[in-house]
Amino acid sequence: MRRRWRLDFWSGVMAVALAVVALLMVWPLFNIFTASVIDNRSGALTLANFARILGHPAYRGALINSLIVGAGGMLGAMLLGIPLAMLTTRFVIVGRDLLATLAVLALVSPPFIGAYAWIMMLGSNGWMRALLADIGIGLPPIYGMFGILLVFSLKFYPFVFLLTASGLGAISPSVEEAAESLGAGPWRRFFKVTLPLVFPAVSSGALLAFVLSIADFGTPAIVGGKVRLLATTAFDLFTAEMGGNPGLASATSVVLIAVSMAVVVLQRWAVRRRDIAGSLIRRPSPQRLGSIASAAAHFVCYAIVLAGSLPSLVVIYTSFRKTSGPVFHPGFSLDSYARILGEVPHVIANSFTFSTAAVVLIVILGTLIGYILARRETLAAGALDSMLLVPYIVPGVVMGLAFVVTFNVPPLQITGTAAIIVLMLFIRRLPYAVRSSAAILKQIKGG
Repeated sequence: MRRRWRLDFWSGVMAVALAVVALLMVWPLFNIFTASVIDNRSGALTLANFARILGHPAYRGALINSLIVGAGGMLGAMLLGIPLAMLTTRFVIVGRDLLATLAVLALVSPPFIGAYAWIMMLGSNGWMRALLADIGIGLPPIYGMFGILLVFSLKFYPFVFLLTASGLGAISPSVEEAAESLGAGPWRRFFKVTLPLVFPAVSSGALLAFVLSIADFGTPAIVGGKVRLLATTAFDLFTAEMGGNPGLASATSVVLIAVSMAVVVLQRWAVRRRDIAGSLIRRPSPQRLGSIASAAAHFVCYAIVLAGSLPSLVVIYTSFRKTSGPVFHPGFSLDSYARILGEVPHVIANSFTFSTAAVVLIVILGTLIGYILARRETLAAGALDSMLLVPYIVPGVVMGLAFVVTFNVPPLQITGTAAIIVLMLFIRRLPYAVRSSAAILKQIKGG
């Protein structure tokens, strides 16, 4: 009887999980897709919205710009993350753990915070731009494509760095030693041996950088200037002052999802084609470099991490400066913090309340679902696992629009309430808790 209760309990958890995911993920995305292929006036099926996106210069330009931003942000993250991973895992770098910690902390702040900080530094009246101008180095303002790519490269390189470093740590030194004994030089060993072995890790980090770059709304909205992307275009179409165009906004969102899914499929196909396994017999020992090479390696590592951490440091520093409106004055004070606590305490309270409520839901349901995925190999578990991949590839702005479209009418009319914020945070972050708990539980035998 006890065993039957246990089976019934986990079956009930499975049913609840499927219902929650279907309600908060499948249904909203289905509504977005439906809105994209239905004419607003006649209600007939149509592909006119997609034809307009591909045919109209403005929307086609937004699509091209999004692809450029995704590819540029990905390449920038790789150019920063891969060398940093190679240097910190293969050679003795003083403060290596500190560098890794700072790189992780750079991921904590939202991208738009970094964009705001870079405006203070390299904007039209940025202090760093003015400082460089005083020594004869003229830089254009950060606004535009350059600013977007700069922010994304420095924001998302830690994904490439951390995953690549993990992959490099799992390669047996004997593999590279064998290549060296066969006459392969350093560069040949890297491109023919090391890089293929860490390709799955590198491509996973690159995939995250690409998807997050094309999905981000805040950064291009702040520093993009006249550069239009699919994410900002979809938002503008939906919230236009003259009534908006939900059908076209939905079609733009569907195109954004399609681009993300295409990149995910391409990455998985490339990894399967390069199914090369490396065995970890002994962890590679970092090598000591000569004095000049060591100084150069330390400079590169600290320069990359400092550049990525600079926006957070600037925001923290300026928060203690004395100000009068937008003007900074000499000296430091806590006036800005006192003003926030005095004028908008409800904003801080809402942030903590909503995030805490979402975390509680995520931990409870995420742990239960993780247990199911780790212990059961059923059709329902497989379907649930597949559905939980969706938040990884669906941009946040798309999910936001999908929630507004879905939950703005009865029977679940929660738009404009705290509930829609909590539920959005919950469903967006649920897969992370599920993956983490499932990975831990799979390592535990029994039960």
